[in-house]
Amino acid sequence: MPHERAEVPVRPLTAGPAHHWFGYYDKFPWDAAGRHVLSLETEFMDRPPGPDDAAVIGTVDTAEGNRWTPLAETHAWNWQQGTMLQWLPSAPDREILYNVREGDRFGSVVQDVGTGETRALPRPVYAVSRDGRSAVSVNFSRIHVCRPGYGYAGPPDPWHDDPAPEEDGIWWMDLESGECRQIVSIAQVAALDPQPTMEGAKHYFNHLQFNTDDSRVEFLHRWRRQDAWQTRMFTVGPDGSDLYCVAHDEMVSHFDWRDEHRILAWARQHDLGDHYYLFTDRTGERETVGEDVLTSDGHCSYSPNREWILTDTYPQQGHKRTLIVYRPADNLRVDIGSFYSPPQLQGEIRCDLHPRWNRDGTRVCFDSMHEGSRQVYEADVSGVVA
Repeated sequence: MPHERAEVPVRPLTAGPAHHWFGYYDKFPWDAAGRHVLSLETEFMDRPPGPDDAAVIGTVDTAEGNRWTPLAETHAWNWQQGTMLQWLPSAPDREILYNVREGDRFGSVVQDVGTGETRALPRPVYAVSRDGRSAVSVNFSRIHVCRPGYGYAGPPDPWHDDPAPEEDGIWWMDLESGECRQIVSIAQVAALDPQPTMEGAKHYFNHLQFNTDDSRVEFLHRWRRQDAWQTRMFTVGPDGSDLYCVAHDEMVSHFDWRDEHRILAWARQHDLGDHYYLFTDRTGERETVGEDVLTSDGHCSYSPNREWILTDTYPQQGHKRTLIVYRPADNLRVDIGSFYSPPQLQGEIRCDLHPRWNRDGTRVCFDSMHEGSRQVYEADVSGVVA
């Protein structure tokens, strides 16, 4: 059972008294040059954001003493995923993308960090294609009700009382023109092989991601009844074609595409249990990954060269979250850090590590509260992954 520990250099990229974080684990916070790191800033960290709470969007200049530069602010954000802040893949040296609230609706903005020039888009983004030309969008108001901490406070869900609306679902959006079209409806997916647990349940979508060649989009279909929810994992073409259920055994959690066909996901399979699995899209094939060393759910992502998996854990002994890199080729797990998580901050205001790779796979950054405030940290893993 290869399981090692390594001491790696860890340093804060942000500092108090304000609180800083980036958000989810499936995006690059670093610009193309690896110098500027995106972050969000607030004056509080101990309650859910309300409709009137703004978060400041800014960059950390790692070449100038981690100097913080504010760029904009948004009222469309949460503690778990931020505001889907990211460098636009088609211009990662100068343009960023983030979600906003405009009156009674949510949208998104492309901003040039040098000139400050902005371009508004009609829908909020959930995931952006790898080429930066398109995005997929969902109803963040519905998520806010069904899964607090992942949606946005503010405008109500127009289909709040409809358990599976036809008019709601996933939209594709052209990031240049703003053209939008619905590609999947909640009603369409809920009607596929309905389960007894769906009786009286409310359905919604979240956790979307393009595959590595932008030919497929993965998403989670969840249905909520009282305080419990169950999950199926689907893929679909960006035009809405070839809808396919990849996993359906009650639970699918965090995931990342290995390539254009295979998806790594923490999931439940009734014959094998809860593990990381590598699913092959549209085939029914799956295999366990790290069965004896990766024994708990985490926020997993592949290194840029696809040779390592970065993940973390939820709080374990001593209320600490562990930061992990894992090499599938020889089943090697290396723990590169363990960070205290205040037990009084739970639920939607918790601070998961949500680790992210840099663009050359030598550093990772993560959000943490182990020093008393919510801040962004960087770990140098070059000595481990070399």
